[in-house]
Amino acid sequence: MSGSSPRRELTTAVLGAAVAGALALTAASQRWAAVTAERRSPLPPVDGALSGSAAAPLVTAAGLVLLAAAVALLAVRGAGRAVVGLLTAVAGGALLWSALRVLAGGVSDAAADLPGVSGGSVTSVAVDVSPAWPVLALVAGLLAVAVGLLATVRGRGWPGMGRRYERTPAVAPPRTDEDRAQEAWKALDRGDDPTVEPTDSPAAPRNGSGV
Repeated sequence: MSGSSPRRELTTAVLGAAVAGALALTAASQRWAAVTAERRSPLPPVDGALSGSAAAPLVTAAGLVLLAAAVALLAVRGAGRAVVGLLTAVAGGALLWSALRVLAGGVSDAAADLPGVSGGSVTSVAVDVSPAWPVLALVAGLLAVAVGLLATVRGRGWPGMGRRYERTPAVAPPRTDEDRAQEAWKALDRGDDPTVEPTDSPAAPRNGSGV
């Protein structure tokens, strides 16, 4: 992205982290695997389902981290962005590991926690993984790693938040002829001479006789 402006890179990183987090949370809420436990006759089989949050708990946690990182990339600057970038890349790595583990069939521990799946009467357990949602988490992980590396390497030079909402000192409006006239009338009411500047003062008497 050598030809991109720093502001465009910041926008890309923020949107990338937000999209990756949204994809991870969406995937975590879906059914990743169907579980069937066969039991000794005459007991019927037990069916269950594993959501992404149950099959891979790190997916939900990583999604929340990525959404927080999208906000943090706007709020911090300098070295802080490098730290956020590292956390983003770590969250992406957690998504990659979780998705690959499920796709490789590593959900037996989670399946055993389903009601009726474990016990002395169970003879076999079959797990049918739906690859679509783990693959979506995998895509989110790849995106998060790319965003994290970008923020780590180039984030120090990105601009900060705009200052249009910062408070600026109030500037007094210029005095008009009407304002001067009103000030003169007020001075007359107080018994002051409006022709004398505030810094001017009558000469103090040199002795008690005023001479």
